Amino acid sequence: MKQITRIFDLLELYKDEYSSIGDLFNIKMNGTWVRVSATDYVHNSDLISLGLLAMGVKKGTRIATVMNNCPEWNIIDMGILQVGAVQVPVYPTISEDNYRYIFTDSEVEYLIFSDQGIYDRIKGVIPGMSKLKAVFSIEPVEGIRSWNEILEMGKNYPHPEELEVIKQTILPRDLATIIYTSGTTGRPKGVMSSHNNFVTNYKALAEIPPLKMHDRVVSFLPLCHVYERTAGYVYQSFGVSIYYVQNIDELGEYIREVKPHGFASVPRVFEKIYNKIVAKGRNLPLPMKVLFFWALRQGHKFELDHARGLIYDIKLFIANALVFSKWREAMGGELKFIVSGSASLHPRLARIFWAAKIPILEAYGLTETSPGVTCYRFEPGCMKFGTVGPLLTDNEMKIAEDGEILCKGPNIMMGYLNRPEKTAEVIDADGWFHTGDIGVIEDGKFLRITDRKKEIFKTSGGKYIAPQPIEQRMKESPFIEHIMVVGENRNCAAALIIPNFEYLRNWCEVKDIEFVSRDKAVRTPEIIRRIRREVERFNQDLDQTEQIKKFRLISDEWTTDSGEISPTLKLRRKFIIEKYSKVIEETYRSSEFNYRIG
Repeated sequence: MKQITRIFDLLELYKDEYSSIGDLFNIKMNGTWVRVSATDYVHNSDLISLGLLAMGVKKGTRIATVMNNCPEWNIIDMGILQVGAVQVPVYPTISEDNYRYIFTDSEVEYLIFSDQGIYDRIKGVIPGMSKLKAVFSIEPVEGIRSWNEILEMGKNYPHPEELEVIKQTILPRDLATIIYTSGTTGRPKGVMSSHNNFVTNYKALAEIPPLKMHDRVVSFLPLCHVYERTAGYVYQSFGVSIYYVQNIDELGEYIREVKPHGFASVPRVFEKIYNKIVAKGRNLPLPMKVLFFWALRQGHKFELDHARGLIYDIKLFIANALVFSKWREAMGGELKFIVSGSASLHPRLARIFWAAKIPILEAYGLTETSPGVTCYRFEPGCMKFGTVGPLLTDNEMKIAEDGEILCKGPNIMMGYLNRPEKTAEVIDADGWFHTGDIGVIEDGKFLRITDRKKEIFKTSGGKYIAPQPIEQRMKESPFIEHIMVVGENRNCAAALIIPNFEYLRNWCEVKDIEFVSRDKAVRTPEIIRRIRREVERFNQDLDQTEQIKKFRLISDEWTTDSGEISPTLKLRRKFIIEKYSKVIEETYRSSEFNYRIG
């Protein structure tokens, strides 16, 4: 078998080892699964490459894709890479201003998007793209050429043998893609990544999951983001069947139907799953409710490697047989692993999922690191709750004097597009990449993330506060959907809180409290008092200076569309502070019980 040194070399696996796979990529259209075979994948990827050559695409040509997760994403990805062109994958949910900036900054010459909905978001930008030569759509959109035209041009290309010659000129060190950061701290930066960045990283990650040919995974995180994209390359290296979920609200339904063996996720998904399970537990008849919460308590005590002894193991066995088995059934019943990345997963949640025999492998990385730096492994001694695991193969890591995590390895980006000064700020003369994250190394090998360097703020009393650990802890509450801690140059920490309105509605029904609307709910004294109790409960485990002394309940939804949440589901703090500046001022001035604690 040919050695894989460039991303598109993965296709060789489908020519040799995995040619028999008939359900490589799967997507549900109008209630029916549409399947793409391994043979179709290779054939259509080649046709895209030849079609691009027919259009005059050359090595280095920038091609933007604005696409939802679908089989075509992979075909176009490989088609672009095989001719040495550069894919610029862009989120389908960003602002028009960011589209304009990214398309201009990356000098996009061709644009491929999914459907009418995305076209409506980008059509105002297209006329201003001076270098743009052609636009294509996957689904029919009036006035826009279909991507099938590229396939047809590929079928009619007079010299298909040229493709193999061109592929030989593409080197592992060549630029493969430009992925723009989510812009939580300003303008998005174009991260330039080579074939080698991705290949070395996916190979290191592929050492971990216990996957085999014909296993099943679901994919719902955006493929345009480095996390799910690299996960996709890992899946392809095993020859597993990938099922795409286009609406995350339907994730549970898809999991029950597909019965996946694994998937990549983010902590917020686990928080929602856990909160829904607990909400159902509260509504059980009394005997079953007692059993349910007894099992929950056993799960919260879980330690790896049977560290709690025989008596605990017997209790856990009973909890699994009577309660946690139903959790596994609800998640398909065949899960071998889930990877959790992009943010920290609270140890309490990690423990209970592991107790329920749903193994979550925590990982850490950034767009600039392609993305993996660390990850749990199934080998003994390679997991520790509260950390993001040990280093991946070929990576190096150290902690700077100020606590910043530095790393080095073949996965580190080539640099930021058109931003040499920014590149020099994060990659020093010795090749160490400065992540901007603060952390510590425990037991000589486990990385624990404590906060973002730029998000730590100082109160007026000179005390530093790291907001992320506080937010992470308080989001354990089923009453809290989102929370952002503020307090820069203030006399204490405060918080903006978006309640979990679905949970609140059920709670109000049980307590016989009228729930009219979100707006009225955040002003309802009983609800404010209940959430106040939650905040006070978590405050007990915080240092005095970290405790939330005031809070304001917000009825708004925080989404990527409205701007408060980045496409990678992180809080856009600067945006939120500006948007709610008056609310924050009122919160600090108020002495009313519903805003103030203590």
